[in-house]
Amino acid sequence: MIDLHAHVVLEGVLGRAGDLGPELIDDPACPTFRVGDYVLEGVRYRGSAFMDLGVRLERMDSLGITHEVLSPNPLTYFEHADAGIAADFARWHNDEMARLVSRSPGRVSGFAQLPVQDPALASAELRRSVVDLGLVGGYIGTDYGVALDDPALDELYTTCVDLDVPLFIHPGVAGVDGPLRDARLRRFDLDLYAGFAHEEIMALVTLIFGGVLHRHPAVRICVSHGGGALVSLVGKLRTVARSRSSAPDWLAGPGELDRQVRRLWFDGHVTAPETLDALRRIVGDDRLVAGVNLAGWDQPAADPFGELGDRLDANARQLLGTRFARAQRSTGSPSS
Repeated sequence: MIDLHAHVVLEGVLGRAGDLGPELIDDPACPTFRVGDYVLEGVRYRGSAFMDLGVRLERMDSLGITHEVLSPNPLTYFEHADAGIAADFARWHNDEMARLVSRSPGRVSGFAQLPVQDPALASAELRRSVVDLGLVGGYIGTDYGVALDDPALDELYTTCVDLDVPLFIHPGVAGVDGPLRDARLRRFDLDLYAGFAHEEIMALVTLIFGGVLHRHPAVRICVSHGGGALVSLVGKLRTVARSRSSAPDWLAGPGELDRQVRRLWFDGHVTAPETLDALRRIVGDDRLVAGVNLAGWDQPAADPFGELGDRLDANARQLLGTRFARAQRSTGSPSS
């Protein structure tokens, strides 16, 4: 099984964003990870699959994962940082990611972090990361101060198509290096599920209603956690598309909203079997890829996909494209 939801923390990027960190404090009683004013307590990164490739490979084997595409930590996107700081950090991150991948290219690949607050820099960094470093796609958050349907981002979407690589969207944690718009998200760890679900459905609606998929018919975009609140809101989206003036005219046709939803891809890391079943009915099995958030707080104890595994593997290869396929053939990977 190819897993596309696999975050890492890279030793070589610690302290590379100046005062923003990131900073890792190995307190035996309470390990701490600081990014800007945000402090995550109680998560032990060192010695875990987040930072130790050997531990990761063992955990992958226990879940039947043959290959993982590693991705940036959502705490270190630096969505609201100065563009220069974000771009410098992304270069460090992507160089370190490529070095990590080089240690086991048959088992892991890497997504590139991008400074989306400056679309030109993001496009250039994606091209460098794919062409020079061998990374297999771009990885971005949802809130950079520029809407995902802003024409300024057309350059990034075009670059994805030109390079034949996907763009993966996964929210960052609110309030790390910018404003916390809703303090209630700090209660009960709401930012890690309710906050993410809100950002994911915002991204999905923006991409569809804002015409990104309409303008870029060949772009391949995957949204994390099954599109967040998509399962709950798809009925309302259909109604909005056909009846509200806020929707573009071309989206009002019978079934058009569902066709646009099925232009996107979704990782199946939704935790509950009933949610996965509902997602399959909405988007179809051909638009799902596997994701487990290895070593994360909500990682499943066993393979959650069962008999779907072969189909999800085929989908992952289609999403990742020809560059990934060539790289895997060159390593003799069982995932190719």
